[in-house]
Amino acid sequence: MRLLRRLAALLALLSCAAVAQAQPPAFESVRDGFRSSYAVLLDRHGAFLHARRVDESVNRLAWVALEEVSPALLEAVVFAEDRDFWEHRGIDWGATARASAKLLVGDRSRGASTISMQLAGLLDDDLRWRRGGRSLTQKWRQMRAARALERRWSKRQILEAWLNLVHFRGDLQGLGAASQALFGKAPSGLTRSESLLLAALLPAPSAPPARVVRRACALVQAGFAGTDCQAVRDLAFVHLNRRLAPYPENPALEALGAQLLREPGLVLRSSLDATLQRAAEAALVAQLAQLRARHVDAGAVLVLDNASGEVRAYVANAGVVEESRFVDGIRALRQAGSTLKPFLYAQAFEKQYLTAASVLEDVPVALPAAGGIYAPQNYEKDFKGPVSARVALAGSLNVPAVRVLTLVGVEDFWTTLRATGFASLTEAPDFYGYALALGSADVTLWSLANAYRMLANRGLYSDAGFVPGEALAAHRVFSPETAFLVADILADRGARAVTFDFENPLALPFRVAVKTGTSKDMRDNWCIGFSARHTVAVWVGNLDGAPMRDVSGITGAAPVWAAVMQHLDGQRFHADAEAAPPAGLLRRRVSFSGLAEPAREEWFVAGTEMQRVDYVPNVATRILYPVDDAVIAVDPDIPAPRQRVRFRAELAGAGGEWWLDGRRLGPAGNLDWLPVAGSHRLQLRDRAGNNLDSVRFIVRGRPGRR
Repeated sequence: MRLLRRLAALLALLSCAAVAQAQPPAFESVRDGFRSSYAVLLDRHGAFLHARRVDESVNRLAWVALEEVSPALLEAVVFAEDRDFWEHRGIDWGATARASAKLLVGDRSRGASTISMQLAGLLDDDLRWRRGGRSLTQKWRQMRAARALERRWSKRQILEAWLNLVHFRGDLQGLGAASQALFGKAPSGLTRSESLLLAALLPAPSAPPARVVRRACALVQAGFAGTDCQAVRDLAFVHLNRRLAPYPENPALEALGAQLLREPGLVLRSSLDATLQRAAEAALVAQLAQLRARHVDAGAVLVLDNASGEVRAYVANAGVVEESRFVDGIRALRQAGSTLKPFLYAQAFEKQYLTAASVLEDVPVALPAAGGIYAPQNYEKDFKGPVSARVALAGSLNVPAVRVLTLVGVEDFWTTLRATGFASLTEAPDFYGYALALGSADVTLWSLANAYRMLANRGLYSDAGFVPGEALAAHRVFSPETAFLVADILADRGARAVTFDFENPLALPFRVAVKTGTSKDMRDNWCIGFSARHTVAVWVGNLDGAPMRDVSGITGAAPVWAAVMQHLDGQRFHADAEAAPPAGLLRRRVSFSGLAEPAREEWFVAGTEMQRVDYVPNVATRILYPVDDAVIAVDPDIPAPRQRVRFRAELAGAGGEWWLDGRRLGPAGNLDWLPVAGSHRLQLRDRAGNNLDSVRFIVRGRPGRR
């Protein structure tokens, strides 16, 4: 009775060819619907830059056309899986008969499955072979589907689709992924031994190497020529136990890939330039190697096209620190240092509070601030005395910048920075205080680069992006005259020399506008500048925020900036940048008296021009220290004699006396006072008792008695 049931089943299978079958999908729809597990980033010319695996459920590459497959591989898989493939019409009746004979004795092997039948199972999950085999009904339906495929598709289309959809090993689906992962080559380059090894994987993709070798050797013995068992064995034990990355890794683009490459199969042509990208990466890595002994392990480089805002290079991470390779140094928040000063001076020029020839005092100053006194110092810990605004900005002097902020106002400067793309300034203006002039705010390299690009574009701001040719909305931040004037100062090597000398990494053989910056405790340093066509921005530091050792913007970021600018072939300012300044600017010769600056040709906004600038020190009788509303904290663990507060005054004329809380202390001048906890009023009075100046301050704590 059991034998009769098996014979009936066999007859049902053999009758399947006469039964109607629904139309299979078109070959083109299967091919076009195939998606790589990876998204790929190309440069503006179509050159490969980076790839990211997006689909973790399967590992496959782009569809491989049959013309791109080694003839040896085609021969091997047909020999191993379906030797009559080119002759039959979807069903190998001889193999079916042999399989049926085995079925009669309980052997459910896959011997009758043609490539067309396997493809039918790959296209329809209900027809797919599973552990334990198929039911007779499934087998019948699969054979019907194979016949339908053969009627609608060509043999080459069937073989091509099957090679792209079949699993070779583990999660590797398709010949493209298998060839790259196991042998590191495209399918067109597969040898006969490699092809045979891949064919031997098909019946059991996860089988141990020894089992795969036994099947390969059986195929050699069955007549597959051009290789031998030993050659396949050697390949198997080397290649089946490893995985090669299908695309080269690039730590510099990992973060950008995570930002842009989110869809499987996406091939994105970006605005980046592969040659410039590699040059920027190399310059950064080389500089970090030089700085390794100074506790520096990270950096980032961003290059923007001035006119379009397109990103030309995006080095988010040098890849030196393996555990931080996915950190985006371009988008990370860091203290700005002196890089915000150009926008502060631009606002002062815009409001005509200053001209480039105006005098600013670089002398000690103490300003009241929340919780104490703000007393800025220069990077070199010295003071230059009276200087012009041009020299103060080009030389990045701190005290003059703070004085400019007192003219402009913290709130107005904060508002301007927000309009210039610094969205990270989320706190109220008072939170930053006077330190905003010296870069106490956290900013990104992205926002800094685009803000400097605004200056290069004569005060017109627009967002930067990665899509070639995309038009982005723009708005005006500064007038063309103001932007031109600031750019001219940042390009002035002579004015810059007061701090940086004439020979330094910023002194390129062509005209560029550039600014450096170093944050508190040397945790970050920057170099941002622009030529006629490009803005280049560089950050150097540590991704964990650790301080560097004796590294400034000049010694840290500037060499990378200079190398990238040089690679850009010395792009110069357009010829009309100097020959045709904005219509509202005038060029006038100005001389100086009272400060050490020679006469020069200077740019002025029309109506502000002058021929001579005279500096007369503002000497008045006033209290220099403490300042009004100061809070002085004393330490109980430090002996009192070491915590005396020195009252300092500036005297115009003779005379003057110190009075504290209504009691005379002595003649005006430097006076050391032992602090007493509480609120105090300090006065300068003349000898007739008239008040000349006064401040209020608070002392907190009591000094030690030792």
